[in-house]
Amino acid sequence: MKINIKAFVFDVYGTLFDVHSVVAKCNQLFPGKGDQISRTWRKKQLEYANLREIMGNYETFFSITKDALRYAVTNHDEELNATSEDTLLKAYFQLTVYDEIEGVLQKLKNKQLAVFSNGSLDMLDPLIEQSNLQNRFHHVISVDEVKTFKPSPRSYDYAAKKLGVKPEEVLFMSSNGWDICGAKNYGFHTAWINRQHLPMEGLNLYPDKVYSNLTGILEWNN
Repeated sequence: MKINIKAFVFDVYGTLFDVHSVVAKCNQLFPGKGDQISRTWRKKQLEYANLREIMGNYETFFSITKDALRYAVTNHDEELNATSEDTLLKAYFQLTVYDEIEGVLQKLKNKQLAVFSNGSLDMLDPLIEQSNLQNRFHHVISVDEVKTFKPSPRSYDYAAKKLGVKPEEVLFMSSNGWDICGAKNYGFHTAWINRQHLPMEGLNLYPDKVYSNLTGILEWNN
């Protein structure tokens, strides 16, 4: 059966952009601890978003990113000041785009393309603009507009309605296994961009396809 995909929807952090490209800046400020701080920062960023969703205590992803940074630095026995905190938060607006992205988006230019992220627009807009991808996407959708984080079904439902498509007309792509499970649970077709070659999540929600990078999704371009 031919699948009619009307919208290609991309997660942002870890999917289009390398979240650990902040390591160099972390190392400048905290020599020898950049990788540890970056990984703890990302882990707590996701954890805080999930906890706030469960508790019904919403804050923007920028606020969560700041809180996670403060935890990560303290956890590795370092201290932030106003300057170092500002430097590292700004680094999140300048993440490195993965090498294949430009070519993939060029080949999909006649399709409806969107990003859908837990990131708030005050983070997403400058990030996408500095990478010169702003003209590639028809929609930049943030959960901040509905104030509920992925993987809540309500967040994916908001994205589908914003795009004006049925769930089964979406191919959703993320490097995050939990995000793929959430999208699959809602009803999207999913492609897991498994950049880190991780095992499948044990939630009995399986992606339609697994690729090591976004080049593989071009087989859906029909």
